[in-house]
Amino acid sequence: MGLSQSPTPATTPATLAVTGVVWDLGNVLIDWDPLAPVADGVGEEEARRFFAEFDFGPWNLACDAGRPWSDALEEVRRTAPRWHAAASAYHRNFARALSPKEDSAELVADLAAAGVHQIGLTNFSAETFRAHADGRFPVLAHLRDVVVSGEEGITKPDPRIYRLAAQRAGLTPDSLVFLDDVEHNVEGARAVGMAGVRFTDAGSARRALRDLGLPV
Repeated sequence: MGLSQSPTPATTPATLAVTGVVWDLGNVLIDWDPLAPVADGVGEEEARRFFAEFDFGPWNLACDAGRPWSDALEEVRRTAPRWHAAASAYHRNFARALSPKEDSAELVADLAAAGVHQIGLTNFSAETFRAHADGRFPVLAHLRDVVVSGEEGITKPDPRIYRLAAQRAGLTPDSLVFLDDVEHNVEGARAVGMAGVRFTDAGSARRALRDLGLPV
């Protein structure tokens, strides 16, 4: 999962009729707050200092791409020992980073009830996804599959992972819409022919999906 700025809504029309939805997970279907697990381990002041001074994004993204967490923590111990306790707290307490997004879950449930094909596509460590997300959040039960970057060794916005998601969905890219809170990930979906929606909140997402012809 990557840190993101406050997004601005944006959509692009699909070339063909949209019949399926591809969802990002973090801060779209599940809230992700990386501060909480670090603060639990080293205190909030030190946690804020960690995120301000440590290059968290690329380090975390490498785990989303498949690097084992043991290797990631060893790298910090070796190259930035000042932050080893904070990095270890993030991994050890990772479950605290995740919480439900009830409004998004309601939207996903409504789409499922209407028979819309839905899958997930997430930048997420395979280790933390299976240990702390899969099976924990009922919203994921409505998704027919979840493509997890850490299991595939490919992260968004690499075009290969969007094509893989379309393949897993059994649909062509131009019949899918992708929703993500990070604009460059949405742009990656558009580049392979998907419609793209920059996610800000469930209400705006519902309106964007309705505009694309989906029954919500």
